Amino acid sequence: MSRIEKLLEYLKTNDKDSFLQHALALEYIKVGEDEEARRLFNELLLREPTYVGSYYHLGKLLERQANYDKAIRIYTRGMEEAKRAGDNHAFNELQMAKEEIEE
Repeated sequence: MSRIEKLLEYLKTNDKDSFLQHALALEYIKVGEDEEARRLFNELLLREPTYVGSYYHLGKLLERQANYDKAIRIYTRGMEEAKRAGDNHAFNELQMAKEEIEE
């Protein structure tokens, strides 16, 4: 059973588990299913905007798709959430990612 299959199985019992959904999105990225990963990240962040780690990965996915304006908006939103949460490490990572594409 693949990691994707295992995560999908776990999600059957709790389809709103943000950790599992984030992990599944990362697995989809690994196998090149960016649109499915994007859908999962967006769904997760709409439901739980405080799940800061997903902003970084969604932003990177958008960068790979050359959707730079959207990536900047995602990084900015993630920075706002990280700041509210007092998560300086995440804030700095998001800020650096944002600055890289703004240059």
